[in-house]
Amino acid sequence: VHDIGKNIVAVVLSCNNYDVVDLGVMTPAEKILETAREQKVDVIGLSGLITPSLDEMVHVAKEMTREGFETPLLIGGATTSRMHTAVKIAPSYKNPVIHVLDASRSVTVVNRLVSKTLKKGFLDEIKKEYEGLREQYSSRGQKKTYLPIEKARVNKTNIEWKKLHIHKPEKPGITLFQNMDLERLRRFIDWGPFFIAWEMKGKFPDILKDKKAGVEARKLFDDANELLDKIISEKKLTAHGIAGLFPANSVGDDIEIYADENRDKVLTRFHTLRQQAKKRSGQPNKALADFIAPKEAGIADYMGAFAVTTGHGVTEMVKKFEQDHDDYNAILIKALADRLAEAFAEYLHREVRKNLWGYAQDEDLDNEQLIREKYTGIRPAPGYPAQPDHTEKPALFDLMNVQDSTGITLTEHLAMSPASSVCGLYFAHPEAQYFNLGNIQKDQVEDYAARKGMSVKEVEKWLAPNLAYDP
Repeated sequence: VHDIGKNIVAVVLSCNNYDVVDLGVMTPAEKILETAREQKVDVIGLSGLITPSLDEMVHVAKEMTREGFETPLLIGGATTSRMHTAVKIAPSYKNPVIHVLDASRSVTVVNRLVSKTLKKGFLDEIKKEYEGLREQYSSRGQKKTYLPIEKARVNKTNIEWKKLHIHKPEKPGITLFQNMDLERLRRFIDWGPFFIAWEMKGKFPDILKDKKAGVEARKLFDDANELLDKIISEKKLTAHGIAGLFPANSVGDDIEIYADENRDKVLTRFHTLRQQAKKRSGQPNKALADFIAPKEAGIADYMGAFAVTTGHGVTEMVKKFEQDHDDYNAILIKALADRLAEAFAEYLHREVRKNLWGYAQDEDLDNEQLIREKYTGIRPAPGYPAQPDHTEKPALFDLMNVQDSTGITLTEHLAMSPASSVCGLYFAHPEAQYFNLGNIQKDQVEDYAARKGMSVKEVEKWLAPNLAYDP
């Protein structure tokens, strides 16, 4: 999984005279606790990128209780939040459990936890705050109104399909993009998230001239580009991608992908989730399936899928930097590989719009406009707000034989490896837009589980942050 933030935590704490034992990623609870005992650690920290990490953190907390630990437990990472920590993790462990928002806060938190004079006041403050969060959580259902899933479907996005000209792909089927030129991808980099990864706040390129952060931001930017020059000239990273365009139609909240224009052989189905919170008048309860023509309309529609990686070679570079005790460049290469992967996704989407699908052949946008998504169509990814379920990834991978074509694999918890990889779906409808699913009710979870052939419990595990009820 992406562990840039975790590595920054380790560096920051090390620079403040703490010894950090880094057990890497996807480490079992027993290994974490065994090492904690052997090393007599003062604090245990867990970091999570994707939804199953949340369940694993609860499991670690329960194991700490079972084994009689008293060590404070710190929680951080992309999927975590103060609310989830207070509601789901803290009750499983009677000793301190604290959510740390970002790497820069870790030193302050750890300083307080190991201080004889500051610890009690800090923990009293956390306890009061988390009790308030739990009360807030327990009353949230009373404040929001949810529609039964059938009523939410009645209020789906209203699209007049008969009035729309649907562009048939110029190059249907699968197209490979192997050994992509990194110099070409470099022009599509969005540098904003690069600085966010380093916890430097400010909009790019303004941050380079910022009165407070400007000097450090400029140094970081120059170092990144110097390393990028080396990566490109010495071919240190390999970039592979794949895009597929297929006949498709929606059937309820599912999307069927067909083998050919006869549309009688279904290659796979993508399952989408629908917003259930009651909307203001005129506002639809969206699902991604809304943006694909319904099968019963008799309209030939299409959908795409893609996967890209710029991560082949990262592990070797990181290993070399770490052998040289160069933590800075070890983190820098990971952050750069991530930016190149997103740049590849941006480049490939443009290729699809202008050439492979060709529905926007006259598009002429600069990089700033691309970053601001001033184009027609979207490329949502499994695990993101409109479709937070990572279990849709295997269907995408099987549809295009992604692993053999790109070398990207899925871990047991459906994270992509190499970490610097992006995958998703292509929607071309002019009204297609990104949205946040929000919280959903049990009736949709049960319906969704039946459609996918999964147990309700398994679906609840993957959609834990989106549940409007406590399973």
